[in-house]
Amino acid sequence: MRGRRGVGAIAVLCAAIGTAGMGSAAGQAIGVNAPSYSFQDQGAGPGADKSTIMTKDQAKALFASVDEIMAFASKDTGLPGVPHVKRKLVSREEVNAYLVKNFDEDESSKRLQRSEIVLKKFGMLSQDFQLRPFLLSLLTEQIAGFYDDKTKTVNLLNWIQPEEQKPVLAHELTHAIQDQKVGLEKWSSTGFKGTSRDGSEDNARVQVDELETARQAVAEGQAMVVYLDWDLRDTGKTLAESPEKWEMVKDNMTDMSGSPVMARAPLLLQRSLAFPYVDGLNFEHTLELQPQGKDVAFAGALMRPPNSSFEVMNPKAYLAHVPVPVLRMPDVHGLLDAEYEPYDVGVMGELDVEIMASLFGGEGLAKALAPQWAGGIYYAGQRREASAAEKAATGSLGVFYLSHWRSPEAATGFQEIYQAELGRKYSKLTERKADELDSRETVFSSNEGDVLLSRSGEGLFISEGFPLATARKLREVVETSQGTGPIRMAGMPAGGELTLGLSEGMARFGVLKGVVEAESAQRLTPR
Repeated sequence: MRGRRGVGAIAVLCAAIGTAGMGSAAGQAIGVNAPSYSFQDQGAGPGADKSTIMTKDQAKALFASVDEIMAFASKDTGLPGVPHVKRKLVSREEVNAYLVKNFDEDESSKRLQRSEIVLKKFGMLSQDFQLRPFLLSLLTEQIAGFYDDKTKTVNLLNWIQPEEQKPVLAHELTHAIQDQKVGLEKWSSTGFKGTSRDGSEDNARVQVDELETARQAVAEGQAMVVYLDWDLRDTGKTLAESPEKWEMVKDNMTDMSGSPVMARAPLLLQRSLAFPYVDGLNFEHTLELQPQGKDVAFAGALMRPPNSSFEVMNPKAYLAHVPVPVLRMPDVHGLLDAEYEPYDVGVMGELDVEIMASLFGGEGLAKALAPQWAGGIYYAGQRREASAAEKAATGSLGVFYLSHWRSPEAATGFQEIYQAELGRKYSKLTERKADELDSRETVFSSNEGDVLLSRSGEGLFISEGFPLATARKLREVVETSQGTGPIRMAGMPAGGELTLGLSEGMARFGVLKGVVEAESAQRLTPR
């Protein structure tokens, strides 16, 4: 969800604070306005030994290398280089202060923190997990360099040795090139702020909910291509020209052992934070292998970017202009607003489904089920009468989620794993068979209110927290508002996938070392 209310938001947040969350369940949280950062496991804390601080001669040599690496990135992408990109050497203290300030002030970060409770309601984060402290820990401990698209400056770190920063420079200077080409802030922004208050805006957000996250994947995927091509430069080949190297990169893509912080993160964060880099790299690599591949992968993808996690995860569908399944969000405010304050609305996209299925049923089931996704939307309202303390907990929310699948069997399979998870999410869960109107309904009581699961053909409607009578009214209005065919995802601004906000936000803060190291050709090419 993108509020980014979920997964996408986290990635966007990291990217934003670094490169520049959950609308889609995941993508809205961070905004696209943050600088672009690269992350690296630092080992030493703020009190690092002064002997690790870069000397004046080292700093001078590193500054001089910027022009050489910019020329490489320009040639590798086929895009014009930035003639005189500004560069600045910064200390760890300066970077940490900057990150905290931007984290607290960035609109996407605010949306991400608001989305945390929705992610917990859907069972994608544990109730006791604290998202903000974790993300700040990740950012302050792992940043390795960043490009700020507001000041048009590449920031180099005075405690990282020059040779270690050059591959990161190749990545971050690619963002400077992209910024010159399309203007990253405007290109990746949806334009929506706050919470929508009517059905028209709800539906407008749903139509473009994953846009920010998908565009972040293009930006980070392109930068990863240049990062790896720089690492392979001594071989005289690029990654696109080295199929054996690509196979080795793919094998290492999900290995997070290089980053202790990432390795201990919940699955939701690992997958959503990696999305712009891992899925973005796969997307860009697939485009590079097409005829006129460089133009298609770089200038082409910037001018006609994907707008959903579905397109990023299925690059051949993007190339074939396959319509993206988008469900319609009807106006539910007349049914809910008297008792529930609008809290969140967005898309539950293919990435969200993959993460949820992995959490609830395991990786094997997720790989089989996610490709069967054919659209999903969700809505969250918060009880107006809830106290301030209650509003910090999931019990204050009522949520509904409509998903469509490519077959009744897929819909049934998702219902089974989702229903099995209810006993772990709620205490005192009791099925109320006497209240089930027909075979398509499954009704429960829980410590957070009524739960309704209702399947009809390829569709599955889920309501949690709303009274049963209200849930049935919502089901009727939501199901009857759907069309009979796929709707093409709108091309410009709004919200994002529930989990994509995470991806989008963090990618903006820089390069995640755990992800970059997993994909790095440095493991493949002896020096």
